[in-house]
Amino acid sequence: MTGGYMPLSRSQSTSEAIHSAALLVSREQSVLDAWLYERLKRALDIVLSCFLLLLFGPLMLLIAVIIKLDTPGPALYVQRRVGKGGHVFRFHKFRSMFNDIDHTIAHRRFSKEYINGNHSAAQSSHQNGLYKPPGNGSSITPAGHWLRKYSLDELPQLVTVIKGNMSLVGPRPSMDYEVEECADWHLRRLDVVPGITGLAQINGRSALSFDDIVRFDIHYIENRSLWMDLRILLKTAPVVLLAHGAS
Repeated sequence: MTGGYMPLSRSQSTSEAIHSAALLVSREQSVLDAWLYERLKRALDIVLSCFLLLLFGPLMLLIAVIIKLDTPGPALYVQRRVGKGGHVFRFHKFRSMFNDIDHTIAHRRFSKEYINGNHSAAQSSHQNGLYKPPGNGSSITPAGHWLRKYSLDELPQLVTVIKGNMSLVGPRPSMDYEVEECADWHLRRLDVVPGITGLAQINGRSALSFDDIVRFDIHYIENRSLWMDLRILLKTAPVVLLAHGAS
C-alpha cells in the first residue's frame, strides 16, 4: 500500500456492483411503470370520453339550442390554453357569457391579482368567498348560470381529450396570459397533460387560492397513478352534482 491508497476488497466490489445493478433495475422498472401508466391513462381517456359523448350527445345538442335561443352569439366559446410543455391549443366550452362584451381586460386584471396572491382584490365577498372577476356575475347569461353551476359548459372538452391536448384528469389548463404571471414553481403544472378535473376540483374548486391549486396539482403530478385518476373521477361526480365551489 502506497500513498494512502487502500484497494477495495472483493466483497466490497461485489456489494457495490450489486447495489449499482439494483439501482439500474429500479430505474428501468420506474420507466416501464411510467410508460405503462401513460398508455393505460390514454386508453381510459379515449374510451371514457367516447362513452360520455354518446351518453351526453343529446344533452349537448339541447344545450347548444338553449344557448342560441337565450342570447345572440355562438354556442361554443374558444380560448387559447397552455398545455404540457407550454404547448398552446384551442380550448372549447359552451358559451356562458354575453357575446357582445369584451371580458378579456377584466379577466386579465383578475388573473394577475389572483395568481400573485392579492386575495382581497380577487375574492368576491358576495359570492360565498369564491375567487372570480369583479362583475363576472352580471356578464353571465341566464343559461350560463345554470351551465356553470353544474359544469355543463365543460362538456365540449371531451372532444379535446380525444384529440390528445387534454386528459380527463390533470391540472386545469391556464390561459396564455395567466402563465405569464406564474412564478417558476407554478410552472411545474406544465409537466403533464392538463385535465378536465383534478385534485383541486374535488377539494374546493373556485374557493381555493391559486397557490393551493398548484400545490394540489404538484401533489398529483408526483403521486399520480391509474388508481388515483379513477378516484378523482369518481369523486368529481358528486362535487359537480352538488355544485360545491362552483363559480
